[in-house]
Amino acid sequence: MPPSSSSSNIDGYDLVLRLLIGVLAVVVPLSHLAWLSGNITAYLTGTSWAPYQPTKALLHPEQVWPAAGETSLLISARIVPILLFLALGAGVGVLWARHKNRGGGRKTKITDMAKARDIEPLMAKAITDKARSLRPSLKDSKHIHAKDTGILLGNLQGSRHEVRMGFEDVAVAIMAPRSGKTTSLAIPSMLGAPGPVLLTSNKAAGDAFTTAYEARARAGTVWTMDPQQIAHAAREMWWNPLASAKTLDGANRLAGHFLAASVDASQQGDFWSKAGSNILSQLLLGAALDERPITDIMQWLAFPADRTPLDILRDHNFAAVAAQLKGTVEGPPETRDGIYETARQYASALLNAEIAAWVTPQKDVPEFRPERFVTSTDTLFLLSKDGGGGASALIAACADSVMRAATAQAERAGGRLDPPMVAILDEAANVCKIGDLPDLYSHLGSRGIIPITILQSYRQGQKVWGDAGMDAMWSASTVKVIGSGIDDPDFADKLSRLIGDHDVETTSTSHSESGKSTSVSMRQERILPADAIRALPKGTALCFATGMRAAMLDLRPWYREPGAEELSTASARASQAITARAVAKHTPTQSDLGKTV
Repeated sequence: MPPSSSSSNIDGYDLVLRLLIGVLAVVVPLSHLAWLSGNITAYLTGTSWAPYQPTKALLHPEQVWPAAGETSLLISARIVPILLFLALGAGVGVLWARHKNRGGGRKTKITDMAKARDIEPLMAKAITDKARSLRPSLKDSKHIHAKDTGILLGNLQGSRHEVRMGFEDVAVAIMAPRSGKTTSLAIPSMLGAPGPVLLTSNKAAGDAFTTAYEARARAGTVWTMDPQQIAHAAREMWWNPLASAKTLDGANRLAGHFLAASVDASQQGDFWSKAGSNILSQLLLGAALDERPITDIMQWLAFPADRTPLDILRDHNFAAVAAQLKGTVEGPPETRDGIYETARQYASALLNAEIAAWVTPQKDVPEFRPERFVTSTDTLFLLSKDGGGGASALIAACADSVMRAATAQAERAGGRLDPPMVAILDEAANVCKIGDLPDLYSHLGSRGIIPITILQSYRQGQKVWGDAGMDAMWSASTVKVIGSGIDDPDFADKLSRLIGDHDVETTSTSHSESGKSTSVSMRQERILPADAIRALPKGTALCFATGMRAAMLDLRPWYREPGAEELSTASARASQAITARAVAKHTPTQSDLGKTV
């Protein structure tokens, strides 16, 4: 059916109106620019200023400035206005493009996340006020340095607002390799810590160990436990893991570290695992009560018929534990041998003399005492290889003993440590598998003990602590930092749902016989969909804090901060020292060469 004459007239009027508006949009600014440019040129050349005549200046400039030359008029009233008009149009185009991006592109979805007012408790003023209430030593201080108020996480994206977690928060960071977990979180946290610092790691050269070593040495004593010689560190300390194993609970915890280091969470409940852990616990208790070195348990495991641990347990009034041990020893040989072999596998690292030397008394080497460490400004580096088995069990046990000592000290100090202790459990799922770490998260923050557990993925945590354990740690964490490299679609979708949705305005246009109609509707859309979370650029991170909207952060790596050059030089020195120690260790001596000949 042909359109009616009325609709044709409407379309014609609409076309004429648009054409007229377009002409005005060009002529009006261009004529004003011609008048302004011509007058500026006239002023500079000593000619009189012309009255307000923009149209005439554009069409007949020689009448407006009769004394000006032809070339001068061509440049000032023609070329310059056109160039200015094009520049103005380009500027408007850029602004419009940015506006469109904010309205519908991915950048908008990021800016739709938390603003400074949404995470005010993590901002400078609130975090400083909170620090005064948490730390009695700062109560009367007129000026408090930022590092004494909390741990820097980064800047709110696109701003200078620093975002810090307070000294009552507990954190989990899930960041893929080379996403800034060490350079932007672990190292800055160590450098800014006001009290003792504990760091677990599976690397040394070019990592937190070398970067922060000299800076932390200026704050206090640096203790390094390196049983597998990752940093080829000299043995300048030893630690007694049996010091806290003189009770059944303490012995069970120590045995649990050997179990967790050897068996995944999904397998820790089977018969052999539980039985092997129980035997290990009973023998550890016996060695601790008799003040023997931990290596003595390997002899008892090798000879189940040895009655020494039974006699020790009975002499110290642990008759029930002795009866359990006796029952296992006198049980069916095939069952007993299986249990003992399982326990031997868990503690096999103690057969290595170099590893055992770090946890047995050493002459002329100071003993590391956790109860003294937690009241100092010292630093403890705990280094172990991935899959270190029993060696990583000793690392986890040492970290656990420090946190337990810090808890006891906090109770003696009225409830909290001041200054607080920062425990950075980097590569926690590989080298520091503390079995009940999710449970500890429920109270460590309130004691002034600030754990930051750094994982490469959510599934990595599930493998160590099980689904329920990792969910519990995630829920108990008051601050969660998510970096780039999240390739788990389920976890990315979970994060997307936690960030939430926003309203998006949709405009639709339809044509009919009566003309064109436009309608506007609203629909819900994810602020940050799963694919955008997966594609987070390096140098950015998501921050989820309890009771606040999710925020996007710009990370602040240590090498972009003041003093980075000095730290870089110190790191290079420490890395060279590691290399020199490694070369010296593997270079044959003259006596070795003589023996070979």
